[in-house]
Amino acid sequence: MSETGRVIKFYNSFFFVKVGDELLPCKLRGKMKRDKKNGSAVYPGDFAEILRQSDGSGIIEKVLPRKSLLFRPAVANIDKVILTFAAANPNPHTLLANRFITLAEKSGIEKIFLCVNKTDLNPGGNFFDELKKLYPVIRTSTRTGEGMEELKEILSEGVTVFSGPSGVGKSSLLNAVNTNLKLKVGDVSEKILRGKHTTRISELMEFNGGFVVDTPGFSAVSLTDAGIDKKNLWRCFKEFAAFAPNCKFTGCSHSHEPDCAVKAAVLHGEIFQSRYDSYLTMLKEDLN
Repeated sequence: MSETGRVIKFYNSFFFVKVGDELLPCKLRGKMKRDKKNGSAVYPGDFAEILRQSDGSGIIEKVLPRKSLLFRPAVANIDKVILTFAAANPNPHTLLANRFITLAEKSGIEKIFLCVNKTDLNPGGNFFDELKKLYPVIRTSTRTGEGMEELKEILSEGVTVFSGPSGVGKSSLLNAVNTNLKLKVGDVSEKILRGKHTTRISELMEFNGGFVVDTPGFSAVSLTDAGIDKKNLWRCFKEFAAFAPNCKFTGCSHSHEPDCAVKAAVLHGEIFQSRYDSYLTMLKEDLN
C-alpha cells in the first residue's frame, strides 16, 4: 500500500521523503525517470506517493499536483519567499533584485518578502525604499538584532524559501533566529566582492512548526528557464497590471509602442523608473 509524504531534500542520488516522523531514502520508479521531460521531475517540497520497501527505503511512484514551483532553485509547494539582499558588502544591485522578484512572481508564490540584511553596515535608504510600496520589506542585522523577531515570526508558518545572491548573509540570518540549524557560513571575498557559495543543496528544514529552505546562492537568474518570454514578462511586474489594459495596441510590449499606458504611468510617477528600467533591460538582454 502506498503512503504519502513530503520530499525534504535530494542528496547522493536519493530523495529523502518525510512520512510521519520517519525520513525515508527513496528512488524514482523507472517510468518516472524516463518521463522527466514531461514534468515528472521531483523537487524538494513535493508531496509524493511512495511504496515502502523491506530494506527501509522507498520508491516514489507519483508526484501530487503542485501549487507553486520556484525554478531557480527548484523548490515546490512554497507558501512564501524571502528575497534577501545586503545593504552593503556586497552592495545591492537594482536589476538583480528585480530579476529575483520577477522569478518569484512567475513561480506563483503567494507571498513575496524582501529582506535587506547587514543594515549595521549601511543604515541609510536605498532603492528598497521604493520597493517597500510594492512588497513587504524587512530590515535585519545579526549584529544589532534588528528585525530578528519579525523574521522569526514569518518563518514559523508554512514553507518559506530563503533566496538571494551569495554573500548577503542568508545562512547567518537563519542561524541567528534558530541556533539549532548550524548552517555553514562563508565570508565575502574582498577581491571580487561577492559571496563564496556555502549552501550546496536545497533542503526543507523544520522551523518552529514551519519549514525553511536555505537555497544555494547565485548571482545570475535565467528567466527563460522559468518559462518567461517577451510576451509575458510584463505580467511579472504587478504594478503594470492596472495600466496595461489601457494601452492602444493589444499585445503591447510597453517598450516602444505609441499610446502605451504603462509608459505614461512611468512618466507620471505612478510606476517607479527603476522598475521600468529593469523591465526594459530584461526585455532586451535576458529575453533577446
